Amino acid sequence: MPDHRFVPSVMQLRVFITVAERLHFRSAAEELGMSQPSLSQALATLEEGLGLRLVERSTRSVLVTPAGRRLLPFARAAVTAVDAVSDVAAGSGGLLSGTLRIGVIPTAAPYLLPGLLPALAERFPDLKPRIVEDQTARLVEGLRSGVIDLAIMAVPTDASGVVSIPLYQEKFALLVPAGHDLAGAVSISPEVLADQPLLLLDEGHCLREQTVDLCRRVSVPVLGREESRAASLTTAVQCVAGGLGVSIVPQSAVGPESRDPGIGVATFAEPAPGRTMGLFLRTASADDEAYAELGRVVTKVAQEVFDAQPV
Repeated sequence: MPDHRFVPSVMQLRVFITVAERLHFRSAAEELGMSQPSLSQALATLEEGLGLRLVERSTRSVLVTPAGRRLLPFARAAVTAVDAVSDVAAGSGGLLSGTLRIGVIPTAAPYLLPGLLPALAERFPDLKPRIVEDQTARLVEGLRSGVIDLAIMAVPTDASGVVSIPLYQEKFALLVPAGHDLAGAVSISPEVLADQPLLLLDEGHCLREQTVDLCRRVSVPVLGREESRAASLTTAVQCVAGGLGVSIVPQSAVGPESRDPGIGVATFAEPAPGRTMGLFLRTASADDEAYAELGRVVTKVAQEVFDAQPV
């Protein structure tokens, strides 16, 4: 039976949210900077007070119960509201000061963030960015639910309830093993992919969908092949270096400082295929000029670091 006098604490809700996102008690405790026994006790107290089992835990897995899934959006909203109160009380009166939770897709984060974070610190010294790296669908859901404030992702997306500000365009390149016939080639046609073992990222990565779409446009069959696939762009690059195939990547991923010596690069003929990156916001925030200013900083970094073209 629930205790109707019980009022969950912010920490208890934060523990529940983190466990639900991580599905792992130890990593959740590490993220929150608390001991695992303290985390378990906080969750148990929350469940007891609510009279609900929120999480199922076994020796092998952690699952969120149906009741937990129903409660999770409200827990997130409550924590977000309390954090906002704290930020305002601490003098965070504007968007570009205080904590700002920024989502970034995995195929952009490793190449954009090393330049972006110092640029944000210089341009907005009162801003405290918090980075969430995740796939598009989960970033969109996080944006809708208030878990993140904005996201840097490829456009377009079919998501409802969010809008995007186009920022910059970057071309695609083809990574091949060093010594491959296409290594160093320029102005290649996407049709050459028909004869290559093409490595794709896992489902959920927008770069996978963009690669599949490119192949379809030139009538190159891609799905149903039995080549290797990777969960991250870093793994795909390692597979290419190991001679397991070729892979389409954004131009930002082929800079000299990040290139594996076992990798060769081929460039596409103009108009080269590529992607447009945008700043995604909840619909209600679309007209905020502060977001546009932040977008200009992101675009400038992309121009300077990997020669992206502003939209």
